[in-house]
Amino acid sequence: MPATDPPVIEIRDLHKAYGPLEVLKGVSIAARRGQVVSLIGSSGSGKSTLLRCANLLEDSQQGEVLFEGEAVRWRGSGAGRHPGDKAQTIRIRTNLSMVFQQFNLWSHMTILENIMEAPVTVQGRDRAEVETAARGYLAKVGIADKADAWPAQLSGGQQQRAAIARALCMEPKALLFDEPTSALDPELEQEVVKVIKALADEGRTMLLVTHDMRLAADVSDHVVFLHLGRIEEEGPPDQVFGAPKTDRLRQFLSATAPA
Repeated sequence: MPATDPPVIEIRDLHKAYGPLEVLKGVSIAARRGQVVSLIGSSGSGKSTLLRCANLLEDSQQGEVLFEGEAVRWRGSGAGRHPGDKAQTIRIRTNLSMVFQQFNLWSHMTILENIMEAPVTVQGRDRAEVETAARGYLAKVGIADKADAWPAQLSGGQQQRAAIARALCMEPKALLFDEPTSALDPELEQEVVKVIKALADEGRTMLLVTHDMRLAADVSDHVVFLHLGRIEEEGPPDQVFGAPKTDRLRQFLSATAPA
């Protein structure tokens, strides 16, 4: 990708508060095409909030959100600020597919129907074409045989892999992962880690919020350590994990190291 191309997703000086509680205090990040950026930090550091602001699921009070160089058009200011162009918001959200900690599959739909729903109803794509793509993505994440199963019939790891297939079927420009393995036990977690690593190897653009330091070290091009709503330290994984510069990051890595 030419260096002059704008990042797929860029955040500039973002501020987000819930009433008097300031969660993000001027955060700036960017993910270029094919780049994996991981966000790490303690609970309450602002990681998941930042991801939700990037996807316009949360409104921020100050700062800019840009998708492929195009700035979100806001209406209002401060606590009353919100995206002002509905069509733009939908377009950005459909190009930034999000995979949540909880799988958020519709219990009354089969796995195949879950994956097909948004491409058909939101994007207006041909149903037959979407079904072919959906089955292909189920095969990619290793659960092709579960297309006609109900979510309740799948393990947690299988449900999360179905959620990843659902995100991929939107054919997004980037994938946003919000703690995708934290609700899983260690054995099922590795099923999902394997899929995420394979997607990184394909060169997909990803923003990854994770508690799994090994995963972040393995797949990331850039790692951002958030502390109390600010970027405390960032850099390539070798630097962040191998030669941390700040006491806070050293303490965090020490606390999260495997026993």
